[in-house]
Amino acid sequence: MQYPDMFKNTMIQKMTGPDAISATALSKQVDVPQSTLSKWLRMAGVGPSYAVPNNAHEYTKMAKITDSKRPNDWSAEDKLKVVVEAFSLDDEQLGAFLRSKGLHQSHLDQWRSQMLNALQNGFSKKKSRAKNVDAKRIRALEKELNRKDKALAETAALLVLKKKVQQIWGDEDDPTAGSNGK
Repeated sequence: MQYPDMFKNTMIQKMTGPDAISATALSKQVDVPQSTLSKWLRMAGVGPSYAVPNNAHEYTKMAKITDSKRPNDWSAEDKLKVVVEAFSLDDEQLGAFLRSKGLHQSHLDQWRSQMLNALQNGFSKKKSRAKNVDAKRIRALEKELNRKDKALAETAALLVLKKKVQQIWGDEDDPTAGSNGK
Protein backbone atom coordinates (compact mmCIF):
# COMPACT_ATOMS: atom_id res chain seq x y z
CA MET A 1 0.00 0.00 0.00
CA GLN A 2 1.28 3.49 -0.84
CA TYR A 3 1.34 6.03 1.97
CA PRO A 4 1.69 9.79 1.45
CA ASP A 5 5.08 11.28 2.33
CA MET A 6 3.52 13.57 4.91
CA PHE A 7 2.04 10.55 6.69
CA LYS A 8 5.47 8.88 6.66
CA ASN A 9 7.03 12.04 8.12
CA THR A 10 4.45 12.12 10.89
CA MET A 11 5.12 8.49 11.77
CA ILE A 12 8.89 9.08 11.79
CA GLN A 13 8.42 12.08 14.07
CA LYS A 14 6.33 9.97 16.45
CA MET A 15 9.06 7.31 16.56
CA THR A 16 11.91 9.81 17.06
CA GLY A 17 10.47 12.83 18.82
CA PRO A 18 10.86 13.72 22.50
CA ASP A 19 8.05 11.33 23.49
CA ALA A 20 9.13 8.65 21.01
CA ILE A 21 7.27 5.38 20.89
CA SER A 22 8.43 2.12 19.39
CA ALA A 23 7.51 1.01 15.91
CA THR A 24 5.59 -1.92 17.39
CA ALA A 25 3.45 0.29 19.63
CA LEU A 26 2.85 2.81 16.84
CA SER A 27 1.92 -0.05 14.51
CA LYS A 28 -0.90 -1.04 16.84
CA GLN A 29 -2.12 2.56 17.09
CA VAL A 30 -2.20 3.47 13.41
CA ASP A 31 -2.72 -0.01 11.89
CA VAL A 32 0.41 0.11 9.72
CA PRO A 33 2.71 -2.94 9.75
CA GLN A 34 5.64 -2.63 12.14
CA SER A 35 8.08 -3.67 9.42
CA THR A 36 6.89 -0.77 7.24
CA LEU A 37 7.37 1.73 10.04
CA SER A 38 10.85 0.36 10.78
CA LYS A 39 11.75 0.55 7.08
CA TRP A 40 10.70 4.21 6.92
CA LEU A 41 12.83 4.93 9.97
CA ARG A 42 15.83 3.13 8.44
CA MET A 43 15.38 4.87 5.07
CA ALA A 44 15.30 8.21 6.79
CA GLY A 45 18.48 7.32 8.69
CA VAL A 46 16.89 8.88 11.72
CA GLY A 47 18.25 8.71 15.25
CA PRO A 48 16.36 9.92 18.32
CA SER A 49 17.84 13.41 18.19
CA TYR A 50 17.38 13.96 14.46
CA ALA A 51 15.05 16.64 13.08
CA VAL A 52 12.59 15.27 10.55
CA PRO A 53 11.73 17.45 7.53
CA ASN A 54 8.27 18.99 7.34
CA ASN A 55 7.41 18.49 3.70
CA ALA A 56 7.55 15.68 1.19
CA HIS A 57 10.25 17.26 -0.99
CA GLU A 58 12.71 17.57 1.91
CA TYR A 59 11.87 14.04 3.04
CA THR A 60 12.62 12.63 -0.40
CA LYS A 61 15.89 14.58 -0.57
CA MET A 62 16.87 13.31 2.87
CA ALA A 63 16.15 9.70 1.92
CA LYS A 64 18.37 10.01 -1.15
CA ILE A 65 21.24 11.66 0.71
CA THR A 66 21.65 8.94 3.30
CA ASP A 67 24.06 6.50 1.74
CA SER A 68 24.05 3.79 4.35
CA LYS A 69 23.96 0.46 2.60
CA ARG A 70 23.41 -2.91 4.13
CA PRO A 71 26.45 -5.16 3.78
CA ASN A 72 24.47 -7.40 1.41
CA ASP A 73 23.90 -4.44 -0.93
CA TRP A 74 27.58 -3.68 -1.44
CA SER A 75 29.11 -4.21 -4.86
CA ALA A 76 31.96 -6.69 -5.31
CA GLU A 77 34.35 -3.80 -5.97
CA ASP A 78 33.38 -2.05 -2.72
CA LYS A 79 33.77 -5.29 -0.79
CA LEU A 80 37.23 -5.81 -2.24
CA LYS A 81 38.30 -2.28 -1.33
CA VAL A 82 37.11 -2.70 2.25
CA VAL A 83 38.80 -6.09 2.67
CA VAL A 84 42.11 -4.79 1.31
CA GLU A 85 41.89 -1.63 3.40
CA ALA A 86 41.04 -3.55 6.58
CA PHE A 87 43.88 -6.02 6.07
CA SER A 88 46.53 -3.43 6.90
CA LEU A 89 44.87 -2.16 10.11
CA ASP A 90 45.59 -3.30 13.66
CA ASP A 91 42.77 -4.37 16.00
CA GLU A 92 42.00 -0.94 17.46
CA GLN A 93 42.01 0.78 14.09
CA LEU A 94 40.04 -2.09 12.60
CA GLY A 95 37.25 -1.63 15.15
CA ALA A 96 36.94 2.06 14.37
CA PHE A 97 37.10 1.34 10.64
CA LEU A 98 34.33 -1.27 10.86
CA ARG A 99 32.12 1.05 12.91
CA SER A 100 32.59 3.85 10.39
CA LYS A 101 31.54 1.52 7.56
CA GLY A 102 28.69 -0.05 9.54
CA LEU A 103 30.18 -3.54 9.28
CA HIS A 104 31.09 -6.42 11.55
CA GLN A 105 34.18 -8.59 11.57
CA SER A 106 32.04 -11.46 10.30
CA HIS A 107 31.30 -9.52 7.10
CA LEU A 108 35.01 -9.09 6.43
CA ASP A 109 35.70 -12.76 7.12
CA GLN A 110 32.87 -13.84 4.85
CA TRP A 111 33.94 -11.54 2.02
CA ARG A 112 37.59 -12.58 2.35
CA SER A 113 36.66 -16.28 2.12
CA GLN A 114 34.39 -15.60 -0.88
CA MET A 115 37.23 -13.85 -2.67
CA LEU A 116 39.70 -16.62 -1.89
CA ASN A 117 37.25 -19.26 -3.10
CA ALA A 118 36.70 -17.32 -6.29
CA LEU A 119 40.42 -17.09 -6.88
CA GLN A 120 41.00 -20.77 -6.13
CA ASN A 121 38.11 -22.02 -8.26
CA GLY A 122 38.79 -19.63 -11.11
CA PHE A 123 35.62 -18.37 -12.70
CA SER A 124 36.64 -18.96 -16.28
CA LYS A 125 33.98 -19.18 -18.98
CA LYS A 126 35.35 -22.47 -20.30
CA LYS A 127 34.99 -24.16 -16.94
CA SER A 128 31.50 -22.80 -16.39
CA ARG A 129 30.42 -23.94 -19.88
CA ALA A 130 31.88 -27.38 -19.26
CA LYS A 131 30.07 -27.55 -15.94
CA ASN A 132 26.80 -26.60 -17.66
CA VAL A 133 27.27 -29.29 -20.32
CA ASP A 134 28.12 -31.85 -17.65
CA ALA A 135 25.12 -30.83 -15.57
CA LYS A 136 22.80 -31.23 -18.59
CA ARG A 137 24.27 -34.64 -19.35
CA ILE A 138 23.85 -35.73 -15.73
CA ARG A 139 20.22 -34.56 -15.70
CA ALA A 140 19.51 -36.46 -18.94
CA LEU A 141 21.11 -39.64 -17.59
CA GLU A 142 19.20 -39.36 -14.31
CA LYS A 143 15.96 -38.90 -16.23
CA GLU A 144 16.69 -41.99 -18.35
CA LEU A 145 17.60 -43.99 -15.23
CA ASN A 146 14.32 -43.02 -13.56
CA ARG A 147 12.38 -44.06 -16.66
CA LYS A 148 14.12 -47.44 -16.76
CA ASP A 149 13.55 -47.95 -13.02
CA LYS A 150 9.83 -47.37 -13.52
CA ALA A 151 9.72 -49.77 -16.48
CA LEU A 152 11.56 -52.43 -14.45
CA ALA A 153 9.17 -52.01 -11.53
CA GLU A 154 6.19 -52.34 -13.89
CA THR A 155 7.62 -55.51 -15.47
CA ALA A 156 8.26 -57.04 -12.04
CA ALA A 157 4.69 -56.28 -11.00
CA LEU A 158 3.33 -57.92 -14.19
CA LEU A 159 5.41 -61.05 -13.57
CA VAL A 160 4.09 -61.32 -10.01
CA LEU A 161 0.52 -60.96 -11.27
CA LYS A 162 1.10 -63.58 -13.96
CA LYS A 163 2.34 -66.07 -11.35
CA LYS A 164 -0.68 -65.42 -9.14
CA VAL A 165 -3.06 -65.92 -12.06
CA GLN A 166 -1.34 -69.21 -12.90
CA GLN A 167 -1.68 -70.37 -9.29
CA ILE A 168 -5.38 -69.49 -9.19
CA TRP A 169 -6.48 -70.64 -12.69
CA GLY A 170 -3.73 -73.03 -13.59
CA ASP A 171 -1.64 -73.15 -16.75
CA GLU A 172 -3.30 -73.05 -20.16
CA ASP A 173 -1.09 -75.93 -21.21
CA ASP A 174 -2.38 -78.24 -18.42
CA PRO A 175 -3.87 -81.45 -19.89
CA THR A 176 -6.57 -81.50 -17.22
CA ALA A 177 -10.06 -82.43 -18.04
CA GLY A 178 -12.42 -79.67 -18.95
CA SER A 179 -15.75 -78.89 -17.33
CA ASN A 180 -17.71 -81.33 -19.52
CA GLY A 181 -15.68 -84.32 -18.28
CA LYS A 182 -14.02 -85.39 -21.53
